[in-house]
Amino acid sequence: MLSKFILAPVVLSLLLPVVASGDEVNLYSARKEKLIKPLLDRFTQETGIEVNLVTGKADALLQRLQSEGRNTPADLLITTDAGRLHRAKAAGVTQTVESELLNKIVPGNYRDPQGHWFGLSLRARPILYVKGKVDPATLSSYEALTDPQWKGRICIRSSGNIYNQSLVASMIEANGLEATEAWAKSFVKQFARPPKGGDRDQIKAAAAGLCDIAVANTYYLAGMLKSKDQGQRQAAEKMGVFWPNQADRGAHVNISGAALIKTAKHKQAAIKLLEFLVGESAQAWYAETNGEYPVRSDVAAGETLQAWGKFSMDGINLSRLGELNPEALKLMDRAGWK
Repeated sequence: MLSKFILAPVVLSLLLPVVASGDEVNLYSARKEKLIKPLLDRFTQETGIEVNLVTGKADALLQRLQSEGRNTPADLLITTDAGRLHRAKAAGVTQTVESELLNKIVPGNYRDPQGHWFGLSLRARPILYVKGKVDPATLSSYEALTDPQWKGRICIRSSGNIYNQSLVASMIEANGLEATEAWAKSFVKQFARPPKGGDRDQIKAAAAGLCDIAVANTYYLAGMLKSKDQGQRQAAEKMGVFWPNQADRGAHVNISGAALIKTAKHKQAAIKLLEFLVGESAQAWYAETNGEYPVRSDVAAGETLQAWGKFSMDGINLSRLGELNPEALKLMDRAGWK
């Protein structure tokens, strides 16, 4: 039911006939309202272009776009994970964007080669460990998590989660299909429990003593450290961040990104919003407020992220994560990754 994921009151404006004009943008966003609305308000103040926001779960928004087809009022989609952006492109709901500014600011590996989507911020997926129980000197890479010393000590979410699918896709790109499948079959035997819950649940489980290692995005750890919930803060404070694969390809990173909808009725205004979101001011806000890394190198990460130190990132073109997603998912199924 579409109404289940409509959260923002401004959605009411989308129920009205959409008049083609250059002074508004209809945005479908998988980012929660509090994590995007302040930026949209600032954009409106600077440009006079109103933004009508619909928020919802990432997969549900894509299903909605496909269901609405040519009648969708959406001009722009903001969602998480390059794999989802690839799915939107493959579903035929996006179009190319010609923007010299976007091509200049967003590094080539963080945007679609044909210009269908652009990264807005970076999400890293390192190895988190329980301080005092794991010596970080004993960690090295994702691949090395199959070492016997980690048997029964790892928490990670299910294979149904696209973050894990993209991580495995990056390993297929780096190591090949056969080697990655062999790794996955050994890796699942290291799990402390059957995969369940989200990234925050893995961190909580580690802090509670159910495992010693959690694989999770730093975005969630940063959010827990700033949480008003004392339990979340205490759990996060028990965890250390280890950056894997620093001796070779670098730690796995993904993006939150945006795509212009194929039938956008406010195309130029939507592109202006895209360009605004990669501007220095918007990137600095992202970095400080969202716990994500800026997509542009000339903007510093937030204070919490800086405390975890600099690290080398995997330079894979993220479009490969979407292209390799089917192989990654089948491989995880064969490996018994529930």
